[in-house]
Amino acid sequence: MAIKVLIVDDSALMRSMLSEVINSASDLEVVGVAPDPIVAREMIKTHNPDVLTLDIEMPKMDGLDFLARLMRLRPMPVVMISSLTQRGSEATLQALELGAVDFLPKPKLDSTAGIENYRVEICEKVRAAYGARPRVPLRAVTAPKPLLREPSEGVGGGGGNLPERVLQEKLVLIGASTGGTEAIKEVLCSLPGQMPGILIVQHMPEMFTASFAKRLDGLCQMRVKEAEHGEKVLPGTAYLAPGHSHLSLRRVVGGYVCELAQSEPVNRHRPAVDVLFHSAAKQVGANALGVILTGMGKDGAQGLLAMKQAGAWTIGQDQESCVVYGMPREAAAIGALDDVAPLKEIGQRVISRLRGIERRGLRA
Repeated sequence: MAIKVLIVDDSALMRSMLSEVINSASDLEVVGVAPDPIVAREMIKTHNPDVLTLDIEMPKMDGLDFLARLMRLRPMPVVMISSLTQRGSEATLQALELGAVDFLPKPKLDSTAGIENYRVEICEKVRAAYGARPRVPLRAVTAPKPLLREPSEGVGGGGGNLPERVLQEKLVLIGASTGGTEAIKEVLCSLPGQMPGILIVQHMPEMFTASFAKRLDGLCQMRVKEAEHGEKVLPGTAYLAPGHSHLSLRRVVGGYVCELAQSEPVNRHRPAVDVLFHSAAKQVGANALGVILTGMGKDGAQGLLAMKQAGAWTIGQDQESCVVYGMPREAAAIGALDDVAPLKEIGQRVISRLRGIERRGLRA
């Protein structure tokens, strides 16, 4: 039986294009199109769709207002269709906080290849959303930022004052995809400012990673920024791969530096989690801690296995707390995980591991 999709968009052109590409898949069916949330509300009652695609900027009711009401009254999988603008990226992050499963930028309609790539991507996201666990958002409680942060000295927050040698020599690597923006936020907000350097890959377009890093920086005790090519990795700082480049690590005298590359996609993604994890396996070895969170597909599984084989400690998010149990499942299936935990426990287990390392010796 086909997955039933309702399209909500004020653009007749977008409604037509989305209908055409979604209906081209044999397992998907557009059961209705709505020009605004008011019409959509009635269509939901009539057609009982499995998945909603939702524009943000619409007449009569803003897409975010509609999403908030929908998730409160009738939670269902929603894929946001967002414009590639600063406001569009910020609104999309708000939508993910409100409970949307995933998002997709509005397509460029200037090439056949572009439309084909978009068709594949949106169909995959609709399928993933259908199988996702609807998340009714709770009001987030995060620790306040320290008034002063000195990332080079690793200060800020609490968490037991990790020894300087742990802060300087260890690194934490995190990979995520569908559902990952909220998962990454929860993990980082559970960590103190005094942490080893953290490097993150989240599958997102360029404009969205800049907004995401800025948003995290305003919430977490540590500093959060987009990674820059050649910059040194410092304690107390989390580096997010920009949406245009793969992120990897290179060991130098006195530590590590970030490297960015606009090479071919890996696992159809750029940035790809596997690129970061494989570089950590080669450059960091047993001094790395690898974390794989919710996401569609298998990106990161092989890289995490390489990390584990190089002596790193690895952990994956459990099925119950994942929006989409894809990437952690693949990692578990090939034996890449040392530990599995609910999302709310992952930050604490990372901290506990770092403390345990100090008790057993740095490379234990």
